[in-house]
Amino acid sequence: MKEENNEASKKSVRLAPLLKKSKRKKNHNELVVYIYNVVEDEWSFITTISDKEERRKEIESCNSSAECYLFANADENEFTYISPKPISSEFKKYFQRLVGATKIDILVPKNDTHLICKDFYNDKALFNRFIKKAKKYKKVSLVSYATSPQFLDLAERLKEKKINVVTPEAPEVDCAWTVNFYGSKSGIRQLAQQSTALEPDFIMPEGVICVGKLDAAKIAANRYINDNGVVIKTNKGSSGNGVLIFRNGDLPKNYKECEKAIYTTLNKNDYWDRYPIIIEDLINVDVNNGSSFPNIEFRINKNGKIEMLYYCLMMVTKEGAFYGIDMHEDVLGERLAARIIDTGYYIAERYAAAGYRGHFDIDMIATKYNQVFVNESNTRNTGGTDVFKVALELIGKDFFSDSYVISRTRYKIANISRPTFSKIEKILEPILYDKKTKEGVMVTSENILKQGELIYNIFGNTKKRAYQIETTMKQLLEDYA
Repeated sequence: MKEENNEASKKSVRLAPLLKKSKRKKNHNELVVYIYNVVEDEWSFITTISDKEERRKEIESCNSSAECYLFANADENEFTYISPKPISSEFKKYFQRLVGATKIDILVPKNDTHLICKDFYNDKALFNRFIKKAKKYKKVSLVSYATSPQFLDLAERLKEKKINVVTPEAPEVDCAWTVNFYGSKSGIRQLAQQSTALEPDFIMPEGVICVGKLDAAKIAANRYINDNGVVIKTNKGSSGNGVLIFRNGDLPKNYKECEKAIYTTLNKNDYWDRYPIIIEDLINVDVNNGSSFPNIEFRINKNGKIEMLYYCLMMVTKEGAFYGIDMHEDVLGERLAARIIDTGYYIAERYAAAGYRGHFDIDMIATKYNQVFVNESNTRNTGGTDVFKVALELIGKDFFSDSYVISRTRYKIANISRPTFSKIEKILEPILYDKKTKEGVMVTSENILKQGELIYNIFGNTKKRAYQIETTMKQLLEDYA
């Protein structure tokens, strides 16, 4: 009982300082610039997708959520947003009404390479116009979804133009290696192996790292037959791609046939040749039980100070693809929360010591036997960064206890012909987010509607209320003809 009380106390102490509203005051001397460079972050993986049409679809899929990360700037009154896709004036005004932003400049570079920072400085007319504006400010604060080589190159080019650039959420150039290293499957695994004595709770599924499809197929087949399941991961992935989950019954039980089946699957994409391959034990959990996949996000400030932002539960498909989160202080029990926070802080301290700066999260797997495994770490903005920022802005400093937040992506609305933002807004009008009640639905992307899908956040005063609103939302969409 004493141990439980200590853990609960530690949880409350560590959460309290972070949950504060942080709306920035208008500062005429500083220009805040946010770059949505998700494709740059995934580029080394995307270029190894063998099928050109699948590669194009992956790029389109990554860029289609560009509007979502406007909400990662919900605490800014004014900012410049560099987007890979145009954002309509209608959606821009919707965002401004929600968060009270006064002025937003949206810049869309000519899409020549899909690398948005590179496209930005190569779009001479747009870049020169931006430089002219930037020189009016004493400081330009450059922030991005991810710290890519192209982002760092852009920062240097701006400095060459005599712009006083700061990168508050990026490591220095000599520490930029931490982004890809700790953001890779092999990097976080090496850190776990080094930390066995210092942090016994920092464990990952039993696994090995190998090079080459043939060896990977042999090792994976052996594990599958012995353990009735196996997980195969490429070192870098994107949106669930690069992860193969084989459960009991998915593959032949004969070793040679199993090896051949795995090798044939690995042979379909070039990324299995480019990167180390990680082969792990399959951790059997109920994918329909949200508590199976806890997640925690931190931010390491430029001075090395560590801030825990929130924890949440991830929604994951059977195939391992992420499609949303639930965020509230009670989504995890006190013992589990305390353990995840402690492990998270240990990892954050190691990242900070190595020179990493900016946002990162840690994906975990929790079993019904109270085992907790670290699955991976994403050294960038995450699927919850924008949700956290807008919740803090709209609900306030106590949002983590006062509001149950649901965030979902890729919800199919195929029954609605030619969905537009105005049409979806009209359909959902009875349950749209209300600033007075602090409840309702928030549509967070317009571009994705063209693909017959919806990305949304829901705020409810309780979990029951949030899910009631979601049920009503789905009924309104299904009933529309």
